[in-house]
Amino acid sequence: MKKRHLQKLMAGVLAGVMAMSMLAGCGGDAGTETTAEAPAETEAPAETEAPAEGAKEETAEASETEGTDAEEAAAGGAGMESWEAFADNVTIKIPVYDRGVEGVPAIGENYWEQWIQENFGDQYNITVEFEPITRTDVLTSYSLLAAAEDLPTILMEYDYPKLAQWANDGYLTTYDLDQFAEIAPTYYNRMVELDQIQYTTMNDERYFVLAERPYYNTNYTYITFYRQDWLDQIGLDKYPTTWEEEKAMYQKLKDEGICDYPAGGHMASEAGVDQNYAFRTYPQDELTWATVGHYAIPALSSDAQKGFLQRENDLYNLGFKNPEYYITDVETDKANFVNGDSLWFAGYISAEIDFVKAFYEQNPDGKLGVKISENVVDSAAGTVPYAFRSNNPWGMMIGFSSQATEDQIKAAMMYMEWMTQEENLFTMQWGAEGEHYEMKDGLPVQIEYTGSDKTQGFNNNKDYWCVTIEARTAGTIEDVIAASSPKNIPQDFTEDIIENYKGQVALAESGYSVVDCNYSVVIESEGEYQATLLSLYTEYRDQLTMCKPEEFDALYDELSQKYLDAGYQEIIDERAEAYNAGNSTKLPQ
Repeated sequence: MKKRHLQKLMAGVLAGVMAMSMLAGCGGDAGTETTAEAPAETEAPAETEAPAEGAKEETAEASETEGTDAEEAAAGGAGMESWEAFADNVTIKIPVYDRGVEGVPAIGENYWEQWIQENFGDQYNITVEFEPITRTDVLTSYSLLAAAEDLPTILMEYDYPKLAQWANDGYLTTYDLDQFAEIAPTYYNRMVELDQIQYTTMNDERYFVLAERPYYNTNYTYITFYRQDWLDQIGLDKYPTTWEEEKAMYQKLKDEGICDYPAGGHMASEAGVDQNYAFRTYPQDELTWATVGHYAIPALSSDAQKGFLQRENDLYNLGFKNPEYYITDVETDKANFVNGDSLWFAGYISAEIDFVKAFYEQNPDGKLGVKISENVVDSAAGTVPYAFRSNNPWGMMIGFSSQATEDQIKAAMMYMEWMTQEENLFTMQWGAEGEHYEMKDGLPVQIEYTGSDKTQGFNNNKDYWCVTIEARTAGTIEDVIAASSPKNIPQDFTEDIIENYKGQVALAESGYSVVDCNYSVVIESEGEYQATLLSLYTEYRDQLTMCKPEEFDALYDELSQKYLDAGYQEIIDERAEAYNAGNSTKLPQ
């Protein structure tokens, strides 16, 4: 496979990202571990700001002619009405995250894939196959497929560095924006409206298509549920917001025999593990943010990561954390919550949340609460308990495989346009009326699905329709939350989830949610050392969690040096070089 080496990009092309990007990522609650990577699951499109002045001029100059041609193509009666079936069958492969979640239909053999084939593929003589991509090890999944010369027709991910690396490694090919606008005018026109065209080029070549990310400044669908009935027993009306109050709560739950290990806990195995945003100093130092601020590789050796791990050490040594957390997987941790062995658990909202439903079946008189984000600073602990990671103001970044034929790329563009059509997207997101949802006041309201053959995939088929948008939309944000909040349970959490959404907006507006640094050059050392560092981090974080408190500082210094020597220092140095050369985004002013 021919390798494409990228030159340095124009520094300003991504500069506008920082100023307008807020949220998504896992919550950064003090003393709280998240159960999975939590990308933004938000709704209505937010306004985007213009890029830095120099970037705007250069981008406009580079794409003025092509952009005009694309606009003409999109307005020229093209699109689905002009499509014809391929004379010879074309097979395309579409990546779908394999998250390993119980109860989710298998990729490659479910009703919704058949529905796509029957309603899209069969009409145009296209065979649509779906390629499972391991969610916790995306880079390895794609690299193995590339080595086998079996890449899916499109490659897609949320993070710019991954797409840049794939382009650098020759996985991606450039594409013709005019052709895309002619084949997929709905998708193209939306990118224009959201001011995304400026982000489709790399080194003056067109590589990327960008999906929509509505309400990108929150992560409102990822909710922490806790035992409010237990808090009632110890005289608390809500979950505390400071570390001292949280410690007192845990201790009282232990002292009164309500729960032995209220903080629960499971092994570190997810992507984006141990995010340290709550433990950073705000406003952030820009060089620190640029060199050790990215969530993808844990920043062992940084002050913020030390704060995070110090908290884990406290939880463990105070007897609040499950002493066998390091051999406890997520599903067991979930079961522990249901069975009364921990205080809280977090997950995505939907009409039917497995652990919430199981909780009420196991505890018919139980009462849950929702942990609500608050715009507060815990001065005594030196943390911002609910600070979180902002995301880019787009959803998936999509590139076309360098191993794909022209017909396959055209068919993939058709697939993206077809999925963007309102009626198709609505069916994929909401399912069948009367089975998955019911209409109320002109809006869909999700209901519990009681059948078996039409069970939706993870998060309402999200990993299928994320090729065009990052969240379901129907009415206002309040309407969407009302439709998506859990149903058929003794409690209604709609207002709590709305309040949590508003709390996250306030945090973002206060600067406690800032997107990670993006580089306009590939950081080669990240690809070289990431897998090794993630493995080492899992080992080192357990040592730091379980050591004696008086040993923590010295051990942190020792293991940090080993981590730096294993490749993290090279990553820091290469990031700093890119930052100092002006090849990175900047913190918003």
